[in-house]
Order: sequence, then structure tokens, then C-alpha cells
Amino acid sequence: MHGMTVFDDLVGQEPVVAQLRSAAKAARLALAAIGGAAGAGTGRPSGPGGPSGPGGWDERGGGMTHAWLFTGPPGSGRSVAARAFAAALECREPEPGCGHCADCHTALQGTHADIEVVRPAGLSYSVRETRELVLRAATSPSGGRWRIVLFEDADRATEQAANALLKAVEEPAARTVWLLCAPSPDDLPVTIRSRCRLVTLRTPPADAVADVLVRRDGIDPDLAATASRAAQGHIGRARRLATDPEARRRRGDVLGVPGRLDGLGPSIEAAAALVAAAEAEAKATTEELNEGETAELRQALGENAKGRMPRGTAGALKDLEDRQKSRATRVKRDALDRALLDLASYYRDVLAVQFGAAVDLVNAERGPELRAKAAAATPEETLRRLEAIMLCRERLEANVNPLLAVEAMALGLWSAPAATPRRPR
Repeated sequence: MHGMTVFDDLVGQEPVVAQLRSAAKAARLALAAIGGAAGAGTGRPSGPGGPSGPGGWDERGGGMTHAWLFTGPPGSGRSVAARAFAAALECREPEPGCGHCADCHTALQGTHADIEVVRPAGLSYSVRETRELVLRAATSPSGGRWRIVLFEDADRATEQAANALLKAVEEPAARTVWLLCAPSPDDLPVTIRSRCRLVTLRTPPADAVADVLVRRDGIDPDLAATASRAAQGHIGRARRLATDPEARRRRGDVLGVPGRLDGLGPSIEAAAALVAAAEAEAKATTEELNEGETAELRQALGENAKGRMPRGTAGALKDLEDRQKSRATRVKRDALDRALLDLASYYRDVLAVQFGAAVDLVNAERGPELRAKAAAATPEETLRRLEAIMLCRERLEANVNPLLAVEAMALGLWSAPAATPRRPR
């Protein structure tokens, strides 16, 4: 049915959809060339249409290959694209990725037996976890098509983990396909990315995101437009802002920071408020994830009607709790970084007004306030404030205490020092 394919959620990514559709069709010819299990141990088809021929493992052109790297800015849909591609590879209907067969449905839901989705819970992914993953990936697919590993945030692999991953990508098992996701190709070692077909996603236009919110989520068009501009192309964030009043309130708290920077004490208070808003955002996200995961695991381990667990299950629950705590650290950092980007969007708008640039304002609903800020400062001062925000992001990435880093930034925003802040060595 037209308009009901696995690629429908890839907003504003038409070239990527065309690339993946073409590869999924080539994959079918590759399967035929492999001849079921005949190619076991090689990972590549032999005979007519071999490694670079029609239907073969075309390492250079637009056909099918065993390792893919999906890159793009946050919210562009890297993992969405990878999941859609995985579904299309497993789909048995005439048009790969039909969106309505059992393979497509289970692939999109994350329950397909031959697709393993890896989501690093914490700040890194260990070599032990990677070696275990490589062993699982080497097994034959139960459905007779492809064994697919979808590795979200592959850039979080430690150096040793990346080396273990490289061996698997260099010498893939028969019918195993690796789908790696990272913000940029530079986030992975050159040895890995040189062996992957690159899929580059772009930040989707705000109007395309708003259209999706209206059509699929029934959001009011004005609210959808505001949320899409605020999210700056991050589809998931746009949907959250459009559907969650608390998320909109927390973002409003962040954008209120510039108006509170009228002295040393208020600047320190504003920094604390910004960190608190980010922590509240992170808490809402982690609680939602944790509740579902814990309930699912307790049910799988045999929880009875009275909520009691069988003996021997405490270890599994403790492991889940540890992973959730590790993830909470990452989510908190990500939430604070998003808050800083929201703050940067405010000063970007101020700068656009100062230069009279013919661009859409991210925070257009704050037009009078932005114009007042623009009139009260020079473009050089606005640029120094943007520099202070970017420096804060770098410090957080270097594991500086979040409150201290944000306090230093707030003081820089208040005073807009004549000299550019010195970067840490």
C-alpha cells in the first residue's frame, strides 16, 4: 500500500530512502547468488554476479554490502533509518520494506529473531560486551535471510571494543550485516569506517517535521510549527515538545536564563536553574524507560500475581538496575547538552536580528524579547556569548562538574568579556 512502508518515518531524507531501497533490492539478488547456506563461511556470494557484479557484494557502488555506517546530526533519524533498512532486508514481499508483513512489523518493533539492536546504556561500550556481540552475530539467521546487528551509538565503543568490532567487520560471517550508527564518520576509527558503506542523513527541514506531527500525531498546526522550529530538526524532541506541556515548560525555563543575567548572584542562580531543568528532563526520560524495562524483565523472569519473584532472579534485576543507572548518567549529560543548544539557539536568533539576516528565527515566538536583546548588545558581544556556551559544552564533554561548568558559562554570558575565554589545554 502506498504511503505505508518502513521508510515513512524518515522525514526529509529522500536520497537516503532511495539508496536503501536500491540496496535492499540488490540484497535479494545477493541472497539468490549465495544460494541459501551455500555461501556459509564466506559472507559473500560466488558465481555469476560475484563481488562487484549485479546482485553481488558491491563494495563501491549502490548495491548491497555487509557493513553500513549511518551518520547524521542528533535527531536526524540514524537509528530510524537503520531499523527501516533492517526491516527491508528481512521483508519477503515483492517490494522490500512493505511495512505490513510480519517481518517488517517485528523488525520495527524490535522483536525480530534475526535482528539484534544494541544500545550502549552508559558512557561507553566495553570490549567484553563487543566480543559477546560478535559471537552472537556469527550465528546463522533462523529465518534463512540475514543476521543483522544494529549498533546504535557505535561511537561509544572503547578503543579495545572498536578493535574487536573491526575483526567482525573485516571478516563477516555468512549473511551477517552490520548497521552502525554514529553522529559523524570521524567518530569511528578509520579502519572501521573505511569498510562500511556510508549513509549520510541531514537535519530535516522544520516544515517537514511539522507536517509529520500534524498528519501522524494530530498536533495543532501552530503548535507543530513552534515545536519543530524549537527542536531544530530533531524529530523525537519535536514530538515531545508538541505533546508534553512539561517539556515545553522546561525549555521555557532554559530560554528564560538570558533575562535573569543581571548580576553576579542572579547569574549563579540562573546556572543552577538551567542544570535543574536539564536534570528534570533527564529524570522524566529515564523513569519512562526504566518502568517499562523493569516490568518487562520481571514478567519474563516469572513474577507472580502478588509481585513476588522466583529465587535466583535477583542477579538479573540487579544487572538491569546497574545498566539503568549508567544510562541515567548519559541521559543527564545529553539533556544538559540539549539545554545548552536551546540557549545557543536564543543567541543565534539575537545575532540574526543584529545582522538583519533573512533567516527563520528558531524562537520566533520571542520576537520582541530577541529584538530588545539585539539592540542592547553588539554582534561581537553576542558572538562571545555563543563562544561561552560552546566552551561549556566542551568542558562537560571533558567531565568537568556540570554545575561548575554552567556557572562559569553564566558568568561569561552576563559579562560578555572582551577577551574570548581561553580553551582548556
